[in-house]
Order: sequence, then C-alpha cells, then structure tokens
Amino acid sequence: MAKRVQVVLTQDIRKLGRDGDLVEVAPGYARNYLLPQGMADFATPGVLKQVEFRRAKEQERLAAEKEAAEKQKVALATIGRFTIKKQLGEDEAIFGTVTNADVADVIKDLASIEVDRRDIEVPEISKLGNYTIQVKLHPEVTADVNIQVAAL
Repeated sequence: MAKRVQVVLTQDIRKLGRDGDLVEVAPGYARNYLLPQGMADFATPGVLKQVEFRRAKEQERLAAEKEAAEKQKVALATIGRFTIKKQLGEDEAIFGTVTNADVADVIKDLASIEVDRRDIEVPEISKLGNYTIQVKLHPEVTADVNIQVAAL
C-alpha cells in the first residue's frame, strides 16, 4: 500500500488546499472521505490537463478584469474634476460631510462607471475646496480622482 496518494481537489478545503491544487494525502483519507464526498479526484493525466486549462482560463479572466480597470482609470483621468454641491453654512463650512456614497453617485452620473462605495477613500471634508480621493478599481489598480466641493 502506498504511503501517500496524489489527488486534485475539486473544491477549497481548509488546511489542505484550494480548488485545482495537486496535494498528497493518506490513501484512507482519499478513499474514505475526499473521493466519496466529491471533494477530490485521483491525479490522472487527463484531470491534470483539465486543471491546467481551467487555470489558464482564470488567468485570462483576471487579466481582462485588470485591463478593464485600467481603462476605467484612464476614463476617470480624462474627465479631470468632479463637482459635488453641498449646502453651505458659516465660514465656508458645509452641512454634513462628503461621503464615499456621494462620490460614487457623482462618478456614476458623469462617467457611467459603477464603483463600489467601499472602494473609495474619502478624507474628512467639511469645507469648500478641491480634494483628491483614491478609488480602488481593482486590487492592483487605484485611481486618483479630483473632487471640487461647491456651494449649492
């Protein structure tokens, strides 16, 4: 009996590996748990080929997402400055503050780009003026957006 057998995981298993990983496990663990539960397949040349094909497709998808984020960054840079109008109080102080939801709405209206409000870092804005805000479009792509806060 073999000491270890190689299997390809068909789903993420905590403390063992991710979907598509080639791992070595005890034969009893593979035969009695992983294979009957459908969590793994024996590592055959055909299965390994399928795993490589899926990984290549995933890499292409991730590259396309990054390229789309780069295009969005360029689109935001060409627009230049976004204007947010707020009600004005004393000493050029605005009522309330500019939130990341306000910024997401302005970007959606002017640039037609959907940005999740959680991916926008807004500094404390309580007065009129120009501010630079960072928008995370992709884990590797961040755009700087100029915001002008004006009186309503």
